[in-house]
Amino acid sequence: AHEVGHTLGLQHNYAASPVGRASVMDYPAPRAKLGPDGVPDLSDAYAKGIGEWDKVAIAYGYQDFAPGTDEHAALDRTLSEAFTRGLMYLTDQDARPPSSSSSVAHLWDNGTNAIEELGNVMKVRAAALRRFGENNIREGAPLATIEDVLVPIYMYHRYQVEAASKVIGGQDYVFSLKGKGDRNPQIVAPEEQRRALAVVLETIKPDALAVPESLLRLIPPRPAGYGRTREDFRIRTQPVFDALAPAEAVADHVSGFLLNQERAARLVQFHARDPRNPDLTEVIDKILASTWKAPAATGYAGEIQHTVDMVILSDLMALAGGERASNQVRAIASLKLDQLKTWLTVQSRFPVDENQRAFLFYAIGQIKRFQEDPKKVNLTPPQAPPDGQPIGMFMGTDDCGCVYLPCLR
Repeated sequence: AHEVGHTLGLQHNYAASPVGRASVMDYPAPRAKLGPDGVPDLSDAYAKGIGEWDKVAIAYGYQDFAPGTDEHAALDRTLSEAFTRGLMYLTDQDARPPSSSSSVAHLWDNGTNAIEELGNVMKVRAAALRRFGENNIREGAPLATIEDVLVPIYMYHRYQVEAASKVIGGQDYVFSLKGKGDRNPQIVAPEEQRRALAVVLETIKPDALAVPESLLRLIPPRPAGYGRTREDFRIRTQPVFDALAPAEAVADHVSGFLLNQERAARLVQFHARDPRNPDLTEVIDKILASTWKAPAATGYAGEIQHTVDMVILSDLMALAGGERASNQVRAIASLKLDQLKTWLTVQSRFPVDENQRAFLFYAIGQIKRFQEDPKKVNLTPPQAPPDGQPIGMFMGTDDCGCVYLPCLR
């Protein structure tokens, strides 16, 4: 139905999912919920039939009018009535860039509110991970291929994280026309921005990122003929499965949105225009409080913390040195790096153990290198998440990114 919509001239509408899944021209994520037994329930995974926006768009583009009808006025009424019902239209330019500001236009999201739905998605993900194991692959398949089906479960929340992150420094808008009484652009409410930040930061806590030990013990190195693909985690422990790679992938994904240069610039400007809005200083302070300055853990949880912290440090340095970033964004990021260095120096005098001492020593040295000359920094770059949109080995995409089967091309 989505591709037929394109043949009829319809563009993507990524603002449809918050309004009752109002268009097949959105990219719909399967809607999962937890049943009474705590098991993920997919009985309402996808909507049935075309959506309300699709009916409006087809009527607007193809409806015939009786002779003598004022066609322009009639078309205006078609859209006005749709907007009065809460229907919206925002497309690729409004949803795809990491810097997007709309709180409603997202790919592969669900729910009427991006923040609340992220909480629901995290519960479904946790339940799925608890149940995950050998039964998730076919009998006789190499156990190493568990990783192939682990990725979409572990990363199940990636697009809802993206949606919630865009609430921070967000501004909602419509394609306003003069004389139509359209709503002016609105900065997302301050309390919503702060609520979004708190919920997103929960997704990079060690307890949300740890792969169950029972699962780690199941995954052996890959046999011949089953090489790694771009839809697997990027590992640093070849040939052994990397227990920290999944955490690094999520941390890189989340941090990339939170410390996006355009988002940071909006935070500075929106706070300057109205001090009730969170500013960049507040956002960075909360990120650091949730990561670097959280109580130091040991063991596996401690190494997850180290992994997340280094991703945050790398992206904070990128913000301080970003050529697209405004001077004030770079100034704030530079100050926060210096404050972090001072805090780390104090902490290094009371390390939990030698492992933590080494970590703090390394981080302090990297910040000093950056302050002397950003080009001297030699942090290991964070590993990007596996490719996630449904573009697997047996499928391709058209120019707009929509999926097609090559045999039907």
